[in-house]
Amino acid sequence: MHSYDVVVIGAGAAGLFCAGVAGQLGLKVLVLDHSEKVAEKIRISGGGRCNFTNRQLDPAAPHKYFLGDNPHFCRSALSRYTPQDFIALVQRHGIAFHEKHKGQLFCDRSAEDLIQMLLAECGAGALGGHVERWQPCSVKNIAFSNASQRETASNSYQIESDRGAIACAAVVVATGGLSIPKIGATDFGYRVAKQFGLRLVETRPGLVPLTFDGDAWAPYAQLAGLSLPVKIETGKAVSPHAPPLRGSLPPEGAPFALGRPGGKRKDRITFDEDLLFTHRGLSGPAVLQISSYWREGAPIRLNLAPEADLPLALARAKASSRKLIANELAGLVPARLADAWVQQDTAWQRPISEATDKALNLLAERLARWELTPTGSEGYKKAEVTLGGVDTRDLSSQTMESKQPGLYFIGEVVDVTGWLGGYNFQWAWASAYACAQALAARLR
Repeated sequence: MHSYDVVVIGAGAAGLFCAGVAGQLGLKVLVLDHSEKVAEKIRISGGGRCNFTNRQLDPAAPHKYFLGDNPHFCRSALSRYTPQDFIALVQRHGIAFHEKHKGQLFCDRSAEDLIQMLLAECGAGALGGHVERWQPCSVKNIAFSNASQRETASNSYQIESDRGAIACAAVVVATGGLSIPKIGATDFGYRVAKQFGLRLVETRPGLVPLTFDGDAWAPYAQLAGLSLPVKIETGKAVSPHAPPLRGSLPPEGAPFALGRPGGKRKDRITFDEDLLFTHRGLSGPAVLQISSYWREGAPIRLNLAPEADLPLALARAKASSRKLIANELAGLVPARLADAWVQQDTAWQRPISEATDKALNLLAERLARWELTPTGSEGYKKAEVTLGGVDTRDLSSQTMESKQPGLYFIGEVVDVTGWLGGYNFQWAWASAYACAQALAARLR
């Protein structure tokens, strides 16, 4: 039987970073992952350049950038490992990067630079510590020996893997969520949580394009590929808890996070970002952001010309122009959108000088408050993150250890989800760092 201080399950951003820090703090660490590839989500994110953090994150107010039944849970970890800390690490490894938009930092060359940095950190063990990695390697079972008399027993956990049996004092689950199954996403982390009686918050796709009924969307499908800045908002939503579930490790694909009625109400949220029309619905940063707050059956509202005073602009044009309304409107929104928009009402298909004030006011109102109800989303296949996960009520915000002694959860598997723009990676780094520090204090 192989013996380690810590087994980290998941060779993604959080798992690799936690392993590297723990190894440098003197622990003997094993990283397991069922996939042959390492950190595939890093590799494909940000168009292959990885938006690895955000300069604008304020750890004193995490609720501004993070969702969850308790957004303040992430405050401790984020305040102890900040974007500036990770930027310093990137700079030490000589990785060039740039700021693209609203504090978002990307690698200049490739996300592969970041992956190699994490692997190098895993290889920089100190004080007798080191990190091994088994890939591909699937976990068949995790068993816990009751160590109530001494919680730090060196072999509290026994893991059955397809490369042999493993004994360790602590297990870190860093398996991510359900988003992008084609790169290996599974519900493994949630099943481990269930096995040890931890609660789960209902999961759903986050940072995902929204879709609409085909017939209703047909007039707008012709706008696919069109992008424009908008103001987008949605109303209140309910974030339910799931009841505690106990028992042995459930079979893969079994239902989880059944949820219960009630939960905290979330206030209306608004973003100023770019919108992208698609053949099936809406995407772009604006919709990805709002999707994390949107709930099925709820409408979203869009101001398609947030920088313009539409009633005033149309009134002035009526007084001085003989152009078609569509042509005047093209000075306020993209021409393709203007042409498609005026098709909704024959009163808008004429020279603006011949339009009634009522028709122009209605046009301005609809452009400034386009309300529509998505029928769904593109789902986990295109979602950048998974909302919900392991309930933070069952985790320590200081250490990421669960109520089950020696069992830790970090990164996306936890009910902490950030905005678009590098916030989720920063949560991965911060939660991993907090966990590694706690492991070293407990096991060294």
